[in-house]
Amino acid sequence: MTELTPLNASPFHQFNAWMADAEKHEVNDPNAMIVVTSTQDGHPSARAILLKGVDDRGFVFYTNKESRKAEELAANPRIFLLFYWKSLHRQIRVEGTVEHVTDAEADAYYASRPRISQLGAWASRQSRPLAERLELENRLAEAESMYPNEVPRPGYWSGYRVLPELFEFWHDMPFRLHDRTIYRRDAAGTWVQSKLFP
Repeated sequence: MTELTPLNASPFHQFNAWMADAEKHEVNDPNAMIVVTSTQDGHPSARAILLKGVDDRGFVFYTNKESRKAEELAANPRIFLLFYWKSLHRQIRVEGTVEHVTDAEADAYYASRPRISQLGAWASRQSRPLAERLELENRLAEAESMYPNEVPRPGYWSGYRVLPELFEFWHDMPFRLHDRTIYRRDAAGTWVQSKLFP
């Protein structure tokens, strides 16, 4: 049987260790994650987006607040993240709720984006019907004319912080005898590990 390395007592430290491995081995977007939201009455939807920050508070991503996922999070703040690194035979599931990042955080990240991405935030009416590609290109040209120098962050563009309530670290093992480790907080707020059958 393959030897397993003990996991860190902190799920965030363990996440960072696995993410560092993914950054070395995954060819494209090691920070890609599947984000699952649902309507208030439980209809789910999922999409792949990029993780933009993680610390001991949670996981941060940015989006248009008029997008489908943002509308669903406004109605139901529960969220599910899935990181899957096929080349490493690992995945991490995160369940929790969301809060908005501060304006200062959103401003700082927005300012770090390439100019074309900043303009794209003005041009795209995310998740709304698009008659033809030319409409998007025209809106991009309008934004470029409107902001020839600095591009301000649109008021409808910001970020979310996922506040985890549960982590599951899954490691592929021979003969489908996979290793599954759960982290949950106890009454004192300490993360406690347990195992699941594969």
